[in-house]
Amino acid sequence: MTKLGPEASDPLLPPQPAPHFPFASRPPPQDSRPPPYILLPAFPGRHIRRRPCCCNYSSYLLISAAIVTLVGLTLFLIWPTDLDLHVALIRIDRVRVFADPEDTISIDLSLRIRVRNPNFFSLHYDYVDVAIGYRSEPLGSIQSAGGQIPTRGVSYVDAELRIDGVQVIHDVFYLIEDFVRGSIPFDTVSEVKGILHLFFFNIPIKGRVSCSVNVNPANQTIVRQDCYPE
Repeated sequence: MTKLGPEASDPLLPPQPAPHFPFASRPPPQDSRPPPYILLPAFPGRHIRRRPCCCNYSSYLLISAAIVTLVGLTLFLIWPTDLDLHVALIRIDRVRVFADPEDTISIDLSLRIRVRNPNFFSLHYDYVDVAIGYRSEPLGSIQSAGGQIPTRGVSYVDAELRIDGVQVIHDVFYLIEDFVRGSIPFDTVSEVKGILHLFFFNIPIKGRVSCSVNVNPANQTIVRQDCYPE
């Protein structure tokens, strides 16, 4: 049996401390390699110059598009347009047929031509010439005096046409038939010539239109009218 020393056997004594060595413990080894990292190239000057360039280019495009649109709209508004001509009224005042010595016919007509100026500038017209025919046969023509048409305005030109001694052979029978039927077909060719006042410039302008007009001789109204420019 092993004997304990007096210090260990005495339960009243405090326990002995652990032995202390004079040298310090070595720290854990450290990694001498540097931490990994990524270098990103930065070009602040290039980005600063590119953005204003793109902005300026976009601004130039917008300004150019606005200028082109404005110029196109201005040209569209001020560009001269052909006049609009229509027969507003054909009134048959008198019709006479002569069988001796030859088959002739005399007709008195009253015409009203509607002239519309679609332009944004006033128009001074020199004359309005109207030629009238029946079943592709010319009857006569008349020329009225000039006048003034305001901007985008309408003017009516009245004219009277007297046709005396027109020789007919078979047309007189067609005319009587048309009277009975209540519709007389006439062919008209209207022409107007004038000057369009555009700022400080005078632009010559002319309009010509052909119309096929059916007139009711009972109430002197236009039953049908088909017009097309020439």
